[in-house]
Amino acid sequence: QVQLVESGGGLVQAGGSLRLSCAASGRAFSRYDMGWFRQAPGKEREFVAAISWSGGSTAYANSVKGRFTISRGNAKNTVYLQMNSLKPEDTAVYYCVADPTGRVVAGFEPTRGMGSWGKGTLVTVSS
Repeated sequence: QVQLVESGGGLVQAGGSLRLSCAASGRAFSRYDMGWFRQAPGKEREFVAAISWSGGSTAYANSVKGRFTISRGNAKNTVYLQMNSLKPEDTAVYYCVADPTGRVVAGFEPTRGMGSWGKGTLVTVSS
């Protein structure tokens, strides 16, 4: 499986911005669709954004549409999540996922057992 390491989380005030990074290794990165999910304290994990392996298709949760932008790095081994106009409800652990099945670009969780997940990076947005 692909190994994923997230970075870029931290503490930010409402209205601020953060840029999350996800570095991938172990497999052909360009052949995986990539996505971001998040899990707030005491809540279920939810879809945030995704991008196809080619970069031609993206998907966003309605709650972040217009504020977040997902992109792939030039080196093809990194995916980014630019988060602007952050709100307290964005507070969560953000997880990067690599999906060889094509489901995340449609806004769905990868096929069970097929996705590769990072360990997450914490984003805290203060009021």
